[in-house]
Amino acid sequence: MPRFGTMKVKPWAEGIVSEIRDYKTESITLPKAQILNLTLEVDENKSDNLLPPAMHPSIPSYIIINIMHCPESPWGKFSIAEVRIAGRTVVRPRGFVLRSFVDNPEARRELAARWGFPVAEGEVELETRHDRVQGRVRAGGRTVLDCELIDRDFISGADIQYIANMQMARSKPDGKLVLVQFDPEFTFSKAERGKPRVNILDAEAWKTGGNLEIHNPISSSFATADVKMPVVRYVVDPELPAFQGTTKVAA
Repeated sequence: MPRFGTMKVKPWAEGIVSEIRDYKTESITLPKAQILNLTLEVDENKSDNLLPPAMHPSIPSYIIINIMHCPESPWGKFSIAEVRIAGRTVVRPRGFVLRSFVDNPEARRELAARWGFPVAEGEVELETRHDRVQGRVRAGGRTVLDCELIDRDFISGADIQYIANMQMARSKPDGKLVLVQFDPEFTFSKAERGKPRVNILDAEAWKTGGNLEIHNPISSSFATADVKMPVVRYVVDPELPAFQGTTKVAA
């Protein structure tokens, strides 16, 4: 029998999800974005509670930490940090976003309204050193994420493949909760790999409710890429299996 996420959707969504304006946003490109990406194995007996029933947990269960600094955008420079729970919608690998800390107010508003990012205010830092790349998030006067890639080594951008997001949002027209598929495209100009390390991950800030226990590091990468932010193509009912609850909203 396939496993499904066991999240209690409505209580989890209360006070954390954003309102998405509609599904008609246009694609834009964010040039020369720097992206730190870490994956780490977690306890599957707990992390299934952080996936909505529309998604299948990955085997093994793992999280994806993603920090992106964008020097240029329609809203000025901004940085965003996310923690995602890996899973699948039907057969496609996806990462369910727990929260998105963003350090630019206008970017927060537009990311939420256009693509349904579950945004929160925070100070997001991405720092490169000769032997490591460090990412930090501060919110509410404390550090809620401190992570790093160590032992940097150059690779080809062809070796990197990010999985698409699933972001829970509330639809403005009807007030319903939906999972919004967010599948950007990346054109890499530089890429590195290394070992992931997480020093701080604040459970309250990322709303994990004691359901996130990190076990083994898997991989990490650091890249520079032009990021094409997509049109919204699919939304999913978070409480139904994706093969039943998916709606196509764009070609």
